[in-house]
Formats: sequence, structure tokens, C-alpha cells
Amino acid sequence: MARLLFRLNGVGEDEAQQIRQLLEQHEVAFYETHAGRWGISLAAIWLRHDDEFDAVRQLILDSQQQRRIQLRQEFEEKLRNGEIPDWRQRLVERPVDFIAVAFAISAILAIMLWPFLTIFD
Repeated sequence: MARLLFRLNGVGEDEAQQIRQLLEQHEVAFYETHAGRWGISLAAIWLRHDDEFDAVRQLILDSQQQRRIQLRQEFEEKLRNGEIPDWRQRLVERPVDFIAVAFAISAILAIMLWPFLTIFD
């Protein structure tokens, strides 16, 4: 009996392709369903043989862990190289936007805390 192995809704095409290649490398029998025209159906990869589920699931979890580590390392390297700006660089590049967002956050906090501050008067 078929069993749901990996949901594809909200997954990038590169990640889905990586899972497909992993399953093909290990000669796992699977099939895929798509979300359909309006995107409301379940897009997923299904395992054809239920008895392989635990081993294949662990294989996918290990692959996902390695992917997370790799993406984190790439992100940290881009941050070190200055390809991804930190908050100070954004302040220098777009000071009006930064100040506007800070003002909006302050205003929202003030409105939320106002009732609690007026109780003590």
C-alpha cells in the first residue's frame, strides 16, 4: 500500500529535485502527485511499498539535515562577504525607510501599552 513520504506543497523545485534524485539513487519505488490546476490538491512524493518507509524516511531526514547545514554555511559566508546587508548597512543605504519602520514599531507598542500605563494615574 502506498504511503505519504514527502509533501511538496511550499517546497522549492531544487529541493524537490534533490529528493527525487536521492530516491532514484537508492532505487526506491515512488510516485508523485501534483497540486492540480488551482493548487489545492496534495502535491507529494508517495512511497509504493510501505515496508521501506522507516529506512527511506531516515534517508530523507539525513539529506534534509545536510541541506540545512549547507544552506546555513552559505548564508553565513554571504553575510561575512557583505553580499547580505546587516541592519547597519540598511540604515546607511535607506535611512528614511529604517526610521519609518522604527517609528511604526514604536507607535504600535505605545498604543498597545497605553491602557496599562493609564491605570496607575
